[in-house]
Amino acid sequence: MTPELLVAVLGVGLGALLIWGFYTLPNERWQILAAVPMMKDSNGNWRGLNLTYYGFFCATAAALGAVMLTFLCGGLGMSRTTILLLGSGIFAVCLPSSGAVAKWVERKPHTLTIAGAMFVGLLITPGAVALANLISTATGNSSIHLLPVSAALVISYALGEGIGRLACISFGCCYGKSLAEVHPILRALFSRWHFTFFGSTKKIAYAAGLDGTRVVPIQGLTALVYIASALLGTLLFLKGIYAASFLATAAATNVARVSLESLRADYRGEGRFSAYQTMALVSLAYSLAIAALAWATAPQSRPSLVAGFTALWTPEVLVFLLALWIVAFLYTGRSSVTESRVSFYVLRHKT
Repeated sequence: MTPELLVAVLGVGLGALLIWGFYTLPNERWQILAAVPMMKDSNGNWRGLNLTYYGFFCATAAALGAVMLTFLCGGLGMSRTTILLLGSGIFAVCLPSSGAVAKWVERKPHTLTIAGAMFVGLLITPGAVALANLISTATGNSSIHLLPVSAALVISYALGEGIGRLACISFGCCYGKSLAEVHPILRALFSRWHFTFFGSTKKIAYAAGLDGTRVVPIQGLTALVYIASALLGTLLFLKGIYAASFLATAAATNVARVSLESLRADYRGEGRFSAYQTMALVSLAYSLAIAALAWATAPQSRPSLVAGFTALWTPEVLVFLLALWIVAFLYTGRSSVTESRVSFYVLRHKT
């Protein structure tokens, strides 16, 4: 299989997933995945803990991002142990950061931000790669280089966030402005392609009263840009052009963050220029610095597709991916802003 064919197959599959999500997930049916009875009330009903499609898509995005990271790093010849330590270490820092940064910026305890998690993840990348390199060489494995591993990390992030935007569509968060509020050119542009959310429990309804209103499909735009940048970065990576892969993916995601934020209607902290936009600009400058420092010593050899696929198909990696999905789902999928009332009864005609 050639890099071009692999990227084309990925593009078709991800494109089909996004199209399905854009048309399906704004509907009310696609917010609550399940309700788990927790405590009985005085009326005989049960108070239910809601498990959400938001958590399902966040967990799936995290797992698929980890799949991409394992594949790309495996193609570089990194050992499975080093890959798992690197991935789990960054994930362990980024997952709680998604809540901590959101709480700091938005002053809300029950919200998450992938932008904040990505910013923290990028900041710790050089240190994490240096530590992983130390472990790799100490255990008799080959040394790893900052630039290709940084490229693999940012590609995995872009892929994960692109898929993760389906979670935002399901919950109705990270929503765009009403078409009535935007410039007439944008209104005409999005008059045929927009999102309309339904359901009183979606965030766009209880936070902004915009359920049933045509809004800018900001989650869809973000998903398209991030998925496209991940595919381009993957193609360049598999051809051994690591600097271009890293910078193209980092630039596309951060420039998109800065520009698309202006079309969002949800609260993003004080000021017209949000903290997340500032983080994106800092991330872009930081990425340029990483590339400049590591450019001269970057390896010239291409990664191996066979080695990448081989790294994925091992028991320890599969167990890690399953555990990652479960942890991410339990962290993001338990709704803290909705509850349910559940009642049970017997179908007498079937007894």
